Amino acid sequence: MPEYSRPGPSSAASEPLARHGSSHIEQHFKALIENSDDAIISKDMAGRVTSWNVGAVALFGYSALDMVGRSMQALFPPDRREEEALILTRILAGEKVDHFETVRRHRLGHLLAVSVTISPIRDGAGRIVGVSKIARDISERVALAAAAGQFEAIVASSEDAIISKSLDGTILSWNAAAQAIFGYGAHEMIGTSIDVLVPAEWRAAEDEILLRLREGGKVEHRDTVRRARDGRLVDVSISSSPIRDARGRVTGIAKIARDITSKKRDETRLQLTARVFSSTHEGILITDALGFIVEVNDSFLRISGYRRDELLGQSPLMFSSSRQGPEVRAAMWAALQATGSCQGEAWSRRKDGQAYAALLSINAICDGAGKVHNYVALVADITPLRTKQEELERLLHFDPLTKLANRILLGDRLQQALLLAHRNGQSVAVLYLDLDGFKLINDNHGHDTGDQMLVAVAQNMLAAIRDTDTLARMGGDEFVVVLQDVGAACYPDQLIERILHACALPVTIGSAVLQVSASIGLTVFPADGADADQLIRHADQAMFVAKRDGRNRICRFDPALEAGIELRNESLSRLALAMHRDEMVLYYQPKVNMRLGTVTGMEALVRWRHPERGLLAPSAFLSDLQDDPLETVLGELVIVQALAQMARWRAEGLRLPVSVNIAASHLQMPDFAARLGVLLQRYPDVEPGDLELEILETSALRDLQAVAAVMQACQALGVHFAIDDFGTGYSALTYLRRLPAETLKIDQSFVRDMLGDRDDGAIVQSVIALAGAFEREVIAEGVESCEVGERLLDLGCDIAQGYAIARPMAAPAIAAWLACWQPFASWKGRALAA
Repeated sequence: MPEYSRPGPSSAASEPLARHGSSHIEQHFKALIENSDDAIISKDMAGRVTSWNVGAVALFGYSALDMVGRSMQALFPPDRREEEALILTRILAGEKVDHFETVRRHRLGHLLAVSVTISPIRDGAGRIVGVSKIARDISERVALAAAAGQFEAIVASSEDAIISKSLDGTILSWNAAAQAIFGYGAHEMIGTSIDVLVPAEWRAAEDEILLRLREGGKVEHRDTVRRARDGRLVDVSISSSPIRDARGRVTGIAKIARDITSKKRDETRLQLTARVFSSTHEGILITDALGFIVEVNDSFLRISGYRRDELLGQSPLMFSSSRQGPEVRAAMWAALQATGSCQGEAWSRRKDGQAYAALLSINAICDGAGKVHNYVALVADITPLRTKQEELERLLHFDPLTKLANRILLGDRLQQALLLAHRNGQSVAVLYLDLDGFKLINDNHGHDTGDQMLVAVAQNMLAAIRDTDTLARMGGDEFVVVLQDVGAACYPDQLIERILHACALPVTIGSAVLQVSASIGLTVFPADGADADQLIRHADQAMFVAKRDGRNRICRFDPALEAGIELRNESLSRLALAMHRDEMVLYYQPKVNMRLGTVTGMEALVRWRHPERGLLAPSAFLSDLQDDPLETVLGELVIVQALAQMARWRAEGLRLPVSVNIAASHLQMPDFAARLGVLLQRYPDVEPGDLELEILETSALRDLQAVAAVMQACQALGVHFAIDDFGTGYSALTYLRRLPAETLKIDQSFVRDMLGDRDDGAIVQSVIALAGAFEREVIAEGVESCEVGERLLDLGCDIAQGYAIARPMAAPAIAAWLACWQPFASWKGRALAA
C-alpha cells in the first residue's frame, strides 16, 4: 500500500508512534480512504493507477479492477488530455495543486464537473514516487452557478424592470431596465424605499397589494402609474410575487414592471379613433383591397338608409345613381390609383331609391411595402347645399318673372354662339327689343297686370323663334334675342318679322285686351366683329334709334361711324396733352360700414381739370380712351396718384384703404403685375393690402384664364380686387366663377331705384345673395337716401357709398369730413331683417 502520510522530517513524537502503532495508524487511514465520499486515487510516476477507492467507483463508474494498473486517460475528454502532463510537471517540481476544477468523463460517457486536489507521494527518503488525487463531484454547484449566471444575464438584459424589495418596501435589487424606465441608477435606489416611485394618489392601493403579498398571494399584470426621476408619469404593467426563504416564509417581494406608455397611448388613440368613427356626422365606409365593404359607421347607415348587415361584403357600386354617368366614377378611380386619394362630388342612391349629393374623400390605406390593404371613404351628405346651389343657379341664370334666360345666361349663350359661328363660318344676329306702350299699361292697369303682360309677350316671342335661338329678359320691358346661323343675309327678315308680330299680338288679362309693339335694334356677326358685350351694346344703340324714329320698327347698327372716329382721335390727342400737363386729378368718395358707423376706405375717381371747360367728370372723356394705349397710361397715373395720397395720409396718421378703377386693356398687359410691384415698392409706407383694384363687370376681358393669373400675381403682392358695376354686364357668372375677386360692387343704377322698381330691388337682393353664396364681400354704390341704406342693411349689405354718405371730394377735404361724419341714426346698429 503506498504511503499517504505527508512528507517531512521525523520528530521525536512521531518515532515512538511509528515504532509502536504504525500498523494501527495505517489501518485507520485505510478505513478513511475506503469510506470517503470523495474519489481518492493514487498512481505511480508512469501514470498507472495504484489505488482506487469506493468514492472513485461511485464518481466515475469504473471499478478498482477496471482501473488499477491502467492509465487514467479514459477519464479525460479529448480537450483535456494535455492537463495530465502539465499537472505532472508541477508535481515533479514539488508543488501541490489545490481545488483544480476541470471536467472528466464518466464510464457511461457523460461529463462530470470535478474539483481535484493533487499531491506528490514521497518515499522514506523524500523522493517523489507517485501522485495522490482527491476528486469531488461539483456538477451540481457548477450547474447552480451556471443557472445563477444565466438568471443574472436575463435580469441584466431584460427590457422589463426587475426589482426586489423587503417587506418594508426597501429596494434590494435594481436591474438596468429599471434604470431605463424610471431614470434612477441602482446606486441611487438600492436601500431606498420604493415609495419614491409611487405617486401619492396610488399609495393606498399599493398598501392593499403589499398586504396580499405578505399573505403569500400574487398580483399579475396590474396596470398602474409610477413617477420617473424627471417627474413624468410612466404607465406600467406590474406583476408582483412573494420571495420565500427555505422554510417557506415570505421575506420579500419580487416585481416585474413593463413600460406600457406607448401601449396606453396607442389604446387612447384607438379609443379616440373609435369615438370619432362612431360619432362623426360624416359617413365612413371602409372596403378591402378588392373594393368590398368591410365596415361602416352609424352616420353612413343614417345617410344611406341601409342596415349594417345589408352592406358588409357588398360593392359600393350598389349606391350608383342614374343622375351621374360612369365617367365620374372612372375619373375618381383613376385619381385614386394614381395618387392614393381622390376628392369630389358624386350622386349616390339611398336604400329607398332617392338620389342624394355626396362630397366624397377616398384614401388608400397601405402597408409598409406600399401594398393597398383597404380604402376609406368619408361621405358627407350635401344634398341641402346642392339643392340651394341649384336654386341659386336658377336665380343666377333665369329671370324669376318670365322664366327666360337672364343677362348672365344670355352672355354665356352668346359666347357659345359666336364661337360656333366663327368655327363654322356662320352668322349670328343679336336683337335688342324694347316694348312700346308698356309703361302706359303699367300706369293704367298696375304692376300685377304689367307683369302678366310681360309673361304673355315672352311666351309669344318664344313661340316665334327656333329651339336653337335664345330669348333673354334684360329687365323691365327690355329683351334680347340671339338668332344662330342666320345665313349670309344681313337682315334675317322673316325671323324678325315673326318676332315683331309676336310682340304685337293682343293679350287678354282679366276683362282687358291689351296690346304692345316693339322697337328692335339689330346687329349681325361677323359683319359687326365686336365681342359679346359690344354686340349687345350695338344692338341697344340701334334700338334707341328705332324708338327715336317712330317705334314698332327695326334699326340696324352701322359700324362705319367715320365722323365719330375723327372726333375720337381729336379727343385722344387732347387727353394725351392733359396727362402731360398734370390736368388729371383724383377725387375721393368715402365707403362706409352703415351698420357700424365706420369708414372702410375711399374710391379714387379721376377728374379732368380742363383749362377751358372746368372740372370734367369721367363720363365726359373716359369712353374715348377705351382700348387705346392711353387708357393704360391714365390707369398707371391714377394708381401712382392714389399711392402717393395714401402715403401722405399715413404720414398724417390716417390709414385709408383706396380702391382704383382699372381698365380691361390695362389689366391684360403682360407686365401689369410686375409693374404694380415696382409702384408699390416706391411707397413702402403704404400697405399693399390697402390698395384695391376695381374691374368693370362690363369689361371685355379676352382671356379669363390669363386675367385670373394676373390677379393672383397681384394678390400675392397683397393687393385686393373688386368687380365693379356687378349685374350690368352679360358675363357676371363667368367673371364670378373664374376671377378671384374678393368683392362685388352693386351698380348704382340698381341701387338708386331699388325702392320704387321691383326689378331693380330683386336684382340687388339677388346680387347680395349671390355674394353670400360665393363667399364674396358686397358693397352698394349709389346710396342717395337714408331709406335705401336701411333697405340694404335689412338685406345684409353693410358697406356702401353714395351721395347720402358723401359726394366725391378732393383729398384735402377728407380729414374735415372724417371729423364730422355721422351715420343716420336708423343705420347704426340696425338689426338684420328676419
